[in-house]
Amino acid sequence: MKNASEAKIIVILGPTASGKSDLAVKIALRLGSGQARKKFRINGAEIISADSRQVYKGLDIGSGKITQKEMMDIPHHLLSIASPKRKFTVAQYKKLAIKAINKIIKRNKIPIICGGTGFYIQAIVDGISIPEVKPDWKLRKKLEKEKTSNLFLKLKKLDPKRARTIDSKNKRRLIRAIEIVLTTKRPVQESQKNPLPHKILIFGIKKDKNQLKKLIKTRLKKRLKLGMIAEVKNLRKQGCKTK
Repeated sequence: MKNASEAKIIVILGPTASGKSDLAVKIALRLGSGQARKKFRINGAEIISADSRQVYKGLDIGSGKITQKEMMDIPHHLLSIASPKRKFTVAQYKKLAIKAINKIIKRNKIPIICGGTGFYIQAIVDGISIPEVKPDWKLRKKLEKEKTSNLFLKLKKLDPKRARTIDSKNKRRLIRAIEIVLTTKRPVQESQKNPLPHKILIFGIKKDKNQLKKLIKTRLKKRLKLGMIAEVKNLRKQGCKTK
């Protein structure tokens, strides 16, 4: 690649338990093969996680964080980078992700963005300018009293596009999204955009609904056996809240 603007970025997205991490590693291994290096004139690939839960330290089993063995010696970025005691925003994630992308490209490698948090991926790829909005504790206290379903409907009216990418059952994220819109007086989607100046190839994994349910059930059983409950108890002991 002669310059950064000619670099390609791969994005892998899909629902929980659909096999995103496995696919990312397989593609990275293929791009690291001698044949691919020669054909594309690259030095391999590195993976950037785009998961809003896997950024937290100590939340390994519960978030389904990829293990060192599963990484197959492929470098992974933005895993276990934040304290679970503190709020980690999409704006913070975006800054770190862009930095990681630029470093990977400088090494003449292909960045593979992989994860299930759609808004994280959208923030990077579309370059949405995320406003740095300070917490409005009075508003949060008021919204906290409402049902999660009502908060989702409220966000749907205020910012329909954001509502399509957010976890509709995550009360904390819904409150934050509403807080941003009410403070800035405009949807996040209407903010200034600065898309990545690179060619992007997107892989979307789709699974049959019944098949996905079975995969999620199997995965949950595996996590429980690995000690997910003990992990949560340990985080609680450290002072982490459940909200």
